[in-house]
This record gives sequence, C-alpha cells and structure tokens, in this order.
Amino acid sequence: MPTNFTVVKVEDMGDGSNSGATAGDSRPISLDKVFQEEGDVNNSQENESDENPKESTPFINSNNDEDRSYEGKNMALYEEEMDSTPMVASLLNKLANYTNLTQGVREHEEAEDGVRRVAVMVPQMGTFIGVYLPCMQNILGVILFLRLTWIVGTAGILESFAIVSMCCICTLLTAISMSAIATNGVVPAGGSYYMISRSLGPEFGGAVGLCFYLGTTFAGSLYILGTIEILLMYIVPTVKVFEDDNGKAMQNNMRIYGTCCLLLMALVVFVGVKYVNKLALVFLSCVVLSIMATYAGAIKTLIEPPEFSVCLLGNRSLKNELFDSCAKTEVVKNISVTTDLWKLFCKDDLNATCDEFFTSNNLTEIPAIPGFLSGVIKDNLWSNYGPAEMMIEKKNLHSISPSIQSKHTDQYYVINDITTYFTLLVGIYFPSVTGIMAGSNRSGDLRDAQRSIPVGTILAILTTSFLYISFVVLFGACIEGVVLRDKFGFSVKKNPVIGVLAWPSPWVIVIGSFFSCCGAGLQSLTGAPRLLQAIARDGIIPFLQVFGHGKTNGEPTWALLLTVGICEIGILIASLDEVAPILSMFFLMCYLFVNLACAVQTLLCTPNWRPRFKFYHWTLSFLGMSLCLSLMFICSWYYALVAILIAGCIYKYIEYRGAVKEWGDGIRGLSLNAARYALIRLEEAPLHTKNWRPQLLVLCKMNSDLKVKHPRLLSFTSQLKAGKGLTIVGSVLEGTYMTRKADANAGEQNMKATMAAERTKGFCHVIVSSSMRDGFSILIQSAGLGGMKHNAVLMAWPAGWKQARDSLARRNFIETVRETTEAHQALLVAKNIDRFPDNQERLKEGTIDVWWIVHDGGLLMLLPFLLMQHKVWRKCKMRIFTVAQLDDNSIQMKKDLQVFLYHLRLDAEVEVVEMHDSDISAFTYEKTLMMEQRSQMLKEMQLSRTEREREAQLIHDRNTASHSISNDKATGATPDRVHMTWTKDKLLNERNKHREGMAVKDMFNMKPEWESLNQSNVRRMHTAVKLNEVVVKNSKDSELVLLNMPGPPKNKKGDENYMEFLEVLMEGLDRVLLVRGGGREVITIYS
Repeated sequence: MPTNFTVVKVEDMGDGSNSGATAGDSRPISLDKVFQEEGDVNNSQENESDENPKESTPFINSNNDEDRSYEGKNMALYEEEMDSTPMVASLLNKLANYTNLTQGVREHEEAEDGVRRVAVMVPQMGTFIGVYLPCMQNILGVILFLRLTWIVGTAGILESFAIVSMCCICTLLTAISMSAIATNGVVPAGGSYYMISRSLGPEFGGAVGLCFYLGTTFAGSLYILGTIEILLMYIVPTVKVFEDDNGKAMQNNMRIYGTCCLLLMALVVFVGVKYVNKLALVFLSCVVLSIMATYAGAIKTLIEPPEFSVCLLGNRSLKNELFDSCAKTEVVKNISVTTDLWKLFCKDDLNATCDEFFTSNNLTEIPAIPGFLSGVIKDNLWSNYGPAEMMIEKKNLHSISPSIQSKHTDQYYVINDITTYFTLLVGIYFPSVTGIMAGSNRSGDLRDAQRSIPVGTILAILTTSFLYISFVVLFGACIEGVVLRDKFGFSVKKNPVIGVLAWPSPWVIVIGSFFSCCGAGLQSLTGAPRLLQAIARDGIIPFLQVFGHGKTNGEPTWALLLTVGICEIGILIASLDEVAPILSMFFLMCYLFVNLACAVQTLLCTPNWRPRFKFYHWTLSFLGMSLCLSLMFICSWYYALVAILIAGCIYKYIEYRGAVKEWGDGIRGLSLNAARYALIRLEEAPLHTKNWRPQLLVLCKMNSDLKVKHPRLLSFTSQLKAGKGLTIVGSVLEGTYMTRKADANAGEQNMKATMAAERTKGFCHVIVSSSMRDGFSILIQSAGLGGMKHNAVLMAWPAGWKQARDSLARRNFIETVRETTEAHQALLVAKNIDRFPDNQERLKEGTIDVWWIVHDGGLLMLLPFLLMQHKVWRKCKMRIFTVAQLDDNSIQMKKDLQVFLYHLRLDAEVEVVEMHDSDISAFTYEKTLMMEQRSQMLKEMQLSRTEREREAQLIHDRNTASHSISNDKATGATPDRVHMTWTKDKLLNERNKHREGMAVKDMFNMKPEWESLNQSNVRRMHTAVKLNEVVVKNSKDSELVLLNMPGPPKNKKGDENYMEFLEVLMEGLDRVLLVRGGGREVITIYS
C-alpha cells in the first residue's frame, strides 16, 4: 500500500545559540553542531590556560571581578583528554537542550526573494492523527470495494475467513517486529528500507528496499487500474474507446485511460506534494463514509431488504442490464407480447425458433440482497471455484441442459472471467492488508514516535482486521451467492455488489471508492520516488546515483520519471487481478525481512538492541517470517521465485560493486556469532587429514617506503590457496609501538592495498618489535585464533644473506626455520620470488617438478596439485622425481610410486633417478674448504662490512672458477691446487690500514689440507653438489622446482654452513620452492 514520507534537507538554525538557552527556546540544533560547540568550549579553555595556569581552582576566592567560567577546569587529571573528549557534565548539558529537527517538513519552498529557503514546519502529531489514520487509509482500499465480495462468493465464508485471517496475522506479526525495530532509535524517512538496511546491512537493505520500492510502484498501478475500472464500469461506461465486441476491448480501454490517468497524477505530484497532502483528508473521508454506508445497508436488511433482484434462467444468472422484466412474455392490453429478454434468445415473434436452453427452462427472479434473516449464509459457507468462461449457477435450482450448446447466447450469462482457486484469491486479497508502514514512515512527525508507532500501527491492524472479517460475514449473510460471484455486478444492473448492499445508494460506494483509489494512487506516486531517492542517496547501489538528485526544493524528479515508467508496465498488464499478486510478492518479501531483522537482533542480544516496545519475541518474528515465505509461494510460486531472484541479484550486485557501508547491522553481528561458534567447534576435535589445507602465515618484509618488498609472494599465496582457507600476511617494524604506531598503520594500509591488487583474500597485520627476529617469532606463535591458526609459514629466500651485516638475515632465517620445526608447522621458502608469475600470466605449458627425497607427510605432492587448480598453473604438468641408491630396485620403486599416486588420485609422471655412492670428488672438498675457510676467517679477522662483502665476492668468484675447472678435468684433483685467498702480507696491510692497535690472533692455525676438514660437512656438501647436478640436468627448464628442505643443524655453529648447503642445492635453478613438512600426514588415499 502507499507510503508517506518526505526526504528533506533543513538548514541548521542554531546560529548563535549556546548551552544556556532557555527552556522555551526550541530552535533545533544538529548533533554535529552540539559537538562542534563543545569543541569550541574546549578550545577556548585551552586558550585561557595559556594565560591562567590550570592549577587555578574555583574553590579559591579570587579578587578578579570578571565572570570567569570554570567549566571543566577542576578536573586537572583529565585535562589532556578534554581536547578530544567532552566532560560528562558538559555533554549532558548540551544534550538536554538539543531538539531533534522534525521530519515534518512537507516541502521546501523558495522564498519570494529567492535568496533563502524557508522550512515549512507542521505541528507534531499524536498517535491518532500521525499513525492510526494514515495506516487505516493505506490498508483500506481498492480490494475492499472491488474484489472482497467476489472473494467471499468464490471461496465461501469459511475459506474467506481463512484468507483474511492468514493475511491479517501476517501483518500483525510484522507490525510487532516493526514496532520493536522502530522503537530502537529514531527511524528517518525511508521507513522499512531504513529499518532493514540498518538492521541487516546494506546488501539486504538495498535488495529489500528496491523490492519495497517496486511494490509501492506497482501499488500505484493497482490503484490506477481500480480507478479506471470504476470509471468505465460504473460512472461513465459510454466513454469507452473500444467496444465490447471481444474480450480484449476492456483491457485496451483500461490501458488508454490508465496511461492518461497516470500522466495526470504524475503531473500533480511533480507540481507539488502539498496538493496531495491537502486532499488526504478528503480521500480518508471517502473511505470512512463508504464503510459506514456498507454497515448501514447491512443493518437495513433486517428491516427492509433492497429492491435489487436477480434474474435466473434455469439455474444460470443473467446480465439484467439489457432488459427490465425477468419474463419471456408479458401482457400488454390483454395481448401477450415478447419481452426484451425474449428478443435476446429468440426472433421477434412468438413462434420463432429460440435457444434450446431458453425454451427448456423457466425464468426465476430472486432478491439480490435477501438480508440477515434469510438464511442465505448457509449456502455461502462453501467455496465455488471454477474454470474461466464457466457460467455462474445457483446450486439448489434445477435446470435442463441443452443437447447442443449455443455459443451466440453465452454473452448474456454471467460467467467467470478467470479460473479461480484458493491460492489465486490469496494473492489478490493480500494487497488489501498492506500499508502498515505508514506510521513508521512518519516517525519524525510524531510527538512521541516510540509510543505512537506501536500503538497506532497495531490498533490500525486490529481495526482493519475486524472490518475485513465482519465484512466477510456480512457479505455471506446478506447477499445471494450468484451475486457475490458476479465480479462486476452485471446481474444487478451493472452496479458494484458492495454498492447494492450500501445505504442509501450504490453511488456512495462508487464515488467513495473512486476518490479513495485516486488518493491511494497519488500517495503511491508520492512515496515511491522518495523511497528510491533515499536508497540512491545512501550510495549503496552505484547505478542509482542519478535518482538521488531532484529539483532545488528536494523533489525527486528523476526518481518520479522512473516510477512512472515502471508504473506504466503494471497499467499495460491491464488487469487488477494479475497486478495484485506481483504487488503481494514484493510486500511479502519486505515484511519477511522486517521479521528476520527483529529475530536476528533479538537472538544476538547486541548491546544496542534496547527497544522501548517490549511485547515482542524472536519466536513471533520467526513465525511471521515463515508465514510471509509461505504466503509468497501460496500466492504464486513463479512470482515468488522471480522476486527472490531479483532480490538475490541486487544483493550480489551491492556485495560486488556497491559502496562499503558499516551500519552496525545484525548480519555482521550474526557473522561474529557464527565465527565464534565455528572457532569453538574447531577446538573440540583435532583436524582430520582429509580436511587439511595449507593455512598460511606469509612473512613479508617492507621497504623504507613501508611498501611490501616482494608483492609476488602475495600472488603466489593466492595461486596456492585459490581463495580458500586462512591467509595471514604479517610484517614487522623495528622500534617501539609508541613511536612507530603511525608507521604500522600506514604499512598495514599499504599491505591491504597490495593484497587487493594481487587478489589475495585474508588478513594482514603489522606489528612493532624491538627486533625483526622477535617480531617474526611473535607472529609464528600468536597469529590466528583458536582452531583458525596457521599450519604453514611462507617466506622468501634471503638472497643477500652473505652480504648482510652481522649475518642478521642468516640468523633470522635459520631461527625461523627452527621455530616452525619446533611448532610442528610446515615451512615454504621461495627462491627468486620476484620471478614467479603474477595472477595475470598464463603458463601455457611446462612442468612442476617435485624432488621427493624424504617423506614429509605428503606436502610436496599436495602443493603442486593445489597450484594447478589456479588458472596460472592449470596447463602445467606435474613430474615427481625420487632418488634411488645402489641397493634399491629402481624399476619396482617406480611401479610402487605410480600405484601410490594412483591411489592418491594425482596425475603425475614418475621418474626414478639413481645416485651412486661414488668417491667424493675433489670439487666437493674444495667447496667445503672454501666454506670453512670463509667462516673461520670472517670470525677471526673481524672485518668491516665492506671488507666482508669483498671477501664474499672473492670466494664466490673462486668457487665459480674452481667449479668450471673441475668440470673440465678428472675428479681426482690434487690438493696443491687449493690455496688461501688471503695472504699474511695482505692481512697485515689491511689490519694496519683499518685496524691499527687491534690485537691480531693467529688465524693460520687452520691448515688447508684434507685432514683438517670436517668430514660431516664434506659429506653434506657432496650430497648437495651431486643432487644439484641431477636436479639441474632434469629440471632446468621446468616452471617450478619443489625440493625437500633439510633441517637446520642443532649446533648453531653450523648455521652458515647450512646456508651454504642450501645455496649449493638450489644453484642454477630459476624458481625453487623449498618445502619442509610440519610432521603430520596431509594427504591420504582414503575417501
């Protein structure tokens, strides 16, 4: 039903006002003005404090005669906080004098000089005028006057009672939920849209708001069609453009006149809403007079029933507008002559051939309104459904059916124009109980909205429910059944059936219903554009932004044009019975979400949920929600699906493209409760292998600009996760939180922007710690919550660990490896991460090679499978390499591995590589020697950073040259080819130049002979060299190589050697991912 609200923009009128305003000063002051003034007070206090010390107190007498304000100065403990936080006493003083600007501004009109706008205010209204009467006017309307008698006659009194009861209970439960929401704070213009959007969030609010807008717009179509039906059927039937020669003529007439009426009403609304508001009392008076006339006519039937009668041929009801006498012949001057009725079924003379049914059956004339005492209520208890074109017949009258049905005489009988059934009648009737939002839409106009809205709305629903139920009984007890089933009153001289019952004349109902429908149509065309304007101004649906603008006085011109266009669609349907179910769908969906909003808020028990209306319960809201959903599918299941689809599309659009709004809605609270419940459930039982997926903690470093140093690390994360599971991106800033809080916030914002650019879904956090090592340790230990903690850590390989000062990067890296191992978390280390593909690349071919050296729980095999689910890696193939020693059966090993992969449902090629236990090559010794020499020299010499970098480069060049020479010659190289990079003279020169006065230790105790080397390091280096040769040979051209990552040494003295081993292992490979399992199985052959 139509809504009544106005979106207004009013200037602040609090210029020059202060907290000392008198109680009679009721000028409205906006809240931002209140707090701005409070800020001004604080600022003025600050200025005064420069001259007068804060220690001055009002409790000490002063000789100063000036009237000084000590407001807020006697709480020196909180002086610094007063700059941003007002004192409680001062705040309460401001709020006590605050007057909310009413929303009763009907229209902004330009003053005659055109300079300043004048807000035309209206007195605030009470419950009766502000809520009760508007709801009554919106609820009682076209269906009551044009379709209720037909519904009672078709469905019978009992089923009509069920229809009315269902619909009224639905609206009553919705009104209870709405009252709870409306009294939980102020509801601005926008009514149900505002309540739903602020309770369920912008997605639900926008979707349901647009559905409510469409419902209000189609309500305008319904009222206009009702207006034209009354005009063409009962007031001036002669103005029809198309004659009734076929069934489409009436619909075409309604389309033409309906369009004209729509344009006329749109013009009235465009010119000014004030004209509609001035006529509101006239329209309401028409409704009240029509209802009183109906009751008066029902009472009059006890004394004297109306003179209207119905003519039946056999048991068939005839259209008596074409004849006056219900007889075949009549005597005129003692001569039997044929009547007008005879001429309809026969030729002119008495001996002419007549219709067989007309000849075989007699004519019967019965009263159309038998009255209360006639007992007709017994005949009207039960339903009389039938197909379209079925003739309306009186059941207890006998008739002789013709052998051949005559078609040309069917036009004289009263017939069903549509197929009737229970669910159709529910859909047609439901619009007659809508309109319960009229009170909540006027909340700003009410003197006490939190009392008036519940009382007025519920009283209006109870009153209208009583009226509808009493009308069902009155119609069934007073009116003949064949008349009730006559939708347009053809059997009673083409009068509305309810008009036949009314007293003193049917014209009371005709004129009253005509003006009532006109007024309701105008109100719909007034309310719908403002609702659309409220949605557009919220900015949650970008393509509706244009409809937020209007005329200079705030009138929504563009929204009115769209409303007229949509309303025209309903008019082109040209059938009140077909438009009513469409209207029902949108209103039922709106009411459904009002109940849902109340139920969600009640169950969540949010601290802000404190409605003054206490007579609500979540079970009532759920019952109302279930009833709304049931009625949607009862009315029309396909319309219900279309309405749900429209709302769903709008919801997803707002979620995907709409502006981000945070309104403290219940869905967010529901999400928090669901998350808490899920986290608690996850803690109850350990995770099964089948549910294991990498929950990543990504350790990122930030550059000096607080930007992510390796964005491709986030790209790789999204490729590995495909948006599933948990992703936590963390970084550490060195310092203290007090000094680097702003940097941490800026870094977190930059990280969020990078995550959005790389399409990485997850959480990010930047912490401040005294050292990078401690910060990463804190993240590894405490990131995540409950069952949603990370089980794997992803980081980039520290490429500059050799040049890093004090080997900080090396120590941080190895400590991270140790901590993840101790925490039983998997570790993924990406080398050359900046060369990894981004999310826009598509690798058209290539392989992902897995080098499975030791079993780590299956993580090595699971990661390529997860990567290939992403479109970047989708076309790559997986190859698995494993190493066999001399005593292994390589052929059998390959078969077993293929069977194992088959059971794991992984598609991969299997290769077995044999590595023999040959003698350790001289290059291995040389590589190990260089590693140990470098480590010892750097410790003994205490070189400067520049010198260490130079030394590292020299050793790297030496290793490269030695490697190339060893490849050209036999492996058995003699030890004399190995010599020290640094000489004693060289050392002394450097020491004298840069380290004068420093005691030099004898560093030449380490002898460059084979016997001095650590044999454990020699074996490890040999494994790294040989394995690297095999990997480079087989996987040099692959897109990605996954390698088992060996564990770090338990003795920290071997940390640098460990880094050398890893460096040698990955040498010559482009993209490498080192993988270290977390100590648990992550892949299973079972379903």
